[in-house]
Amino acid sequence: MEVVRVQTIASKEKNGAIPAMFVRAETEQPGITTVKGVNLEVPIIDFSNPNEEKVLHEIVEASREWGMFQIVNHEIPSDAIRKLQSVGKEFFELPQEEKELIAKPAGSASIEGYGTKLQKETNGKKGWVDHLFHVLWPPSSVDYHFWPKNPPSYREVNEEYCKYLRGVVDKLFKSMSKGLGLEEDELKEVVNEEEMHYLLKINYYPPCPLPDLVLGVPPHTDMSYLTILVPNEVQGLQASRDGRWYDVKYVPNALVVHVGDQMEILSNGKYKAVFHRTTVNKDKTRMSWPVFIEPKPEREVGPHPKLVNQDNPPKYKTKKYKDYAYCKLNKIPQ
Repeated sequence: MEVVRVQTIASKEKNGAIPAMFVRAETEQPGITTVKGVNLEVPIIDFSNPNEEKVLHEIVEASREWGMFQIVNHEIPSDAIRKLQSVGKEFFELPQEEKELIAKPAGSASIEGYGTKLQKETNGKKGWVDHLFHVLWPPSSVDYHFWPKNPPSYREVNEEYCKYLRGVVDKLFKSMSKGLGLEEDELKEVVNEEEMHYLLKINYYPPCPLPDLVLGVPPHTDMSYLTILVPNEVQGLQASRDGRWYDVKYVPNALVVHVGDQMEILSNGKYKAVFHRTTVNKDKTRMSWPVFIEPKPEREVGPHPKLVNQDNPPKYKTKKYKDYAYCKLNKIPQ
């Protein structure tokens, strides 16, 4: 059965109509539920600040109070980010049949590949987005079948970006470890840094004639330890604050960091996974490049042993990441 891609639908729906499967209930429609005219002042952290204690405090505070922050002066060259965006955009502009060559195989247990549907859809509603998933790191887990052959520089550009990204992740894990009262390497040791998967997702949100009625990605928290995201300049990321939805201000050359479910579990609830969603634009294509820093499927994740005692019992079950992911994607209680 041929899968209909959102990009194909968008290219045909020029008369202001969209299929009903994309129209959200009023309780979810961004036109109704977004707080208008207010950008959420998500913390912006300068990674180059020589006052390391200040940077540490800001990361910890943002992880506890917001579950997200943006980092600037992060030592990933702007040229590496620009190239990452350029080759991703080129892939999505290829002829449809060429993109389908690396489509996620029907019935595959993995999420790698080009695709549209990701998880069990609430009330049968679909997100206005196509995507590409593939593992960036470690080399032993990379399947190059799902890496675009076009443009030819795709592999080189993505591997270069990942090299810099690993330095950012290292600094974040050390800071978040110290913020929990642990030694700086204790979080990395308990998650086994060498085994962590870096899973890239490229989101492609085509222009939508009725953006107030649809969502790119519905409200969720990420399953990862951390998600590090590069957006393009088209507004679309929203976060929930006090039960209301706000736009997250786009900051040029910043990396957006989300605390994910596994970090919340690991910290026994001290760090909070951020509840967020994405909106789309009437005239412009929005794209984003999140990298999910995840446990390997067989890794068991639970509260760090040093954060649990008689006065502070575990708030989360310890379970294999693959089992956690299965429950989450299929909307089964954990």
